[in-house]
Amino acid sequence: MNIVGVASCIAGLAHTPMAAKSLEKAGDKLGHNVKIEQQGAMGTVNEVTLEDIFNAEVVIIAADKVIEGEERFNGKTVVRVKIGQCVSNGEGVIEKIVKAIESRKKF
Repeated sequence: MNIVGVASCIAGLAHTPMAAKSLEKAGDKLGHNVKIEQQGAMGTVNEVTLEDIFNAEVVIIAADKVIEGEERFNGKTVVRVKIGQCVSNGEGVIEKIVKAIESRKKF
């Protein structure tokens, strides 16, 4: 499954890259293509492109604040999670999202 998203914590220093890395690592382990943009103190890192969004089946917003450019995900299935969940259990977050998306496809 192709998954894109944005990670952004209030300070934008530690949890943002930790969540992005956790989700991307979990995606690799579970066999999914995951690209997570980081919005934080360093600006935008690993920016999600329009092509990435077009090819994505789901968008993860891992943030405890409003992210920039959310309108580019209009028309996509967007799942919002607290950034702490992604830091502590990226694999569980990905598994739950994939299971929900796949169960919707059956109908």
